[in-house]
Amino acid sequence: MDKMARVTTALSGNNIMGRTMFCHLDAPANAISVCRDAAQVVVAGRNIFKIYSMEEDHFAEKLNLRVGRRPSLNFSCADVVWHQMDENLLATAATNGVVVTWNLGKPSRNKQDQLFTEHKRTVNKVCFHPTEVYILLSGSQDGYMKCFDLRKKDSVSTFSGQSESVRDVQFSIRDYFTFAATFENGNVQLWDIRRPDRCERMFTAHNGPVFCCDWHPEERCWLATGGRDKMVKVWDMNTNRAKEIYCVQTIASVARVKWRPERKYHIGTCSMMVDHNIYVWDVRRPFIPFATFEEHKDVTTGIVWRHMHDPYFLLSGSKDSTLYQHISRDAKRPIDQANPEGLCYGLFGDLAFAAKESLISSSTSSHDSNRKTYDRRHPIFFLRRPDPTEQFENISSGLSVFEPGGGDMGWFVATAERYMLTGRPLAELCDHNAKVARELNRWQVAQTWTMLRIIYCSPGSVPPTNLNHSIGKSGTALPLLNSFNIKELPPGIGSESRMEHNKGDSRADSILLDSTAINNEERHTTNLVLSVLWVLAHRGGAHTISKDTQESWFS
Repeated sequence: MDKMARVTTALSGNNIMGRTMFCHLDAPANAISVCRDAAQVVVAGRNIFKIYSMEEDHFAEKLNLRVGRRPSLNFSCADVVWHQMDENLLATAATNGVVVTWNLGKPSRNKQDQLFTEHKRTVNKVCFHPTEVYILLSGSQDGYMKCFDLRKKDSVSTFSGQSESVRDVQFSIRDYFTFAATFENGNVQLWDIRRPDRCERMFTAHNGPVFCCDWHPEERCWLATGGRDKMVKVWDMNTNRAKEIYCVQTIASVARVKWRPERKYHIGTCSMMVDHNIYVWDVRRPFIPFATFEEHKDVTTGIVWRHMHDPYFLLSGSKDSTLYQHISRDAKRPIDQANPEGLCYGLFGDLAFAAKESLISSSTSSHDSNRKTYDRRHPIFFLRRPDPTEQFENISSGLSVFEPGGGDMGWFVATAERYMLTGRPLAELCDHNAKVARELNRWQVAQTWTMLRIIYCSPGSVPPTNLNHSIGKSGTALPLLNSFNIKELPPGIGSESRMEHNKGDSRADSILLDSTAINNEERHTTNLVLSVLWVLAHRGGAHTISKDTQESWFS
């Protein structure tokens, strides 16, 4: 009783006792589990089966369950679970297909209690009923799930998943008779232990094997699953059909998922390969982890929260032969290295800009004359409510949305009235039109007119009577307007000649403007200006003007 009171005190309030610590194991770990009072942890693997006590600043080995000079394959564990009702009861899933129970209260060195040998292949998972001490469930590579009553020598029920292998089985915390099973073919099945003849519900959860699942400790109908498709999905099972309510995209196959106690939206994950880190996700923000633990040097094989009411301590075992106790205040926050600014254009020219609240606030007080063509909506602020139990700073951001000209198309009319299209040399026309665009605050269009003058009117450039310019010594010609979609141009604009498409020629040779059809320099200059003008107007918002207006503008 004193030990339980000490542990409860250590895990309560804001004065968190303990720290990040680890110990070296004799061999790689395949699975870990904690006892009811969170004072001890069992580590199981192919060549290890030990119990460690968690002291203030270190792990202390308490018991080695591998006894005998030549331990049998029954000690080679793929999974281990410690019963949360009876602190002396453990169960293991052996790689030879045997389910073994262990009684730590036995006076002899050998704590092995019962052996169940009904599975034909490796047992991947074992799970005790949360309230019934003697009910044990197993899932095997042979595609069967078996329910054992520890007071009997054989299984009391057999469930066939009609699939190649069962990857995980988990009793529901709230529904007494329900358990979930995940399969190699991507399916998830819900079973009633009273009805072994058929499952209550089945649905495809992932594209590929589903390696793990975990029921939410508070939300009765939430089931989290993780698979080879690098996704963690949260399902609402409270409807006739399972409804996906959250989805987290990770960077590697998901081997384990464990809901975080006392944090409704937090879930811990580890990978089956490649990625050695442990992540804690907020499922409401699935694009970046809430916290990361990066201590392991090889694949993490097992994770478990130290206590069912403790959100601060996470235990993990790994193939690097280490056992770790992680504490949340030592975790890394990926958001601290993330770029806090974002910029995006909308379909109709709207501009959205997200940044830190301080940057948004300072920008409102500054005046920029270049921004006078934009109408700014009131900024929207997002603030994460502070959590006094977490050691991380609060995050806030602001989103500002800009509208181009408030929808006013007066610039288009002014452009049509003031542009000069004929009667002067091309250089003067470009300079004049660039000036008009600048006065209308059409800065990008003004720059385009300036570039047009530089390209065709600078010394050494191609004469304006020929739209094509040579590329290298090959003489291959490209039209000025080849960067635009020729289909956008109205008939007769840019050139009165026809386009010819020669089969087998390259794209550069298949779209040419027939310069021989242009005999008048003034007509060519006018058509060239009209071509660029049409494209600029069309892309700048002229599509909102009626077709008749556009045609009359070019007539």
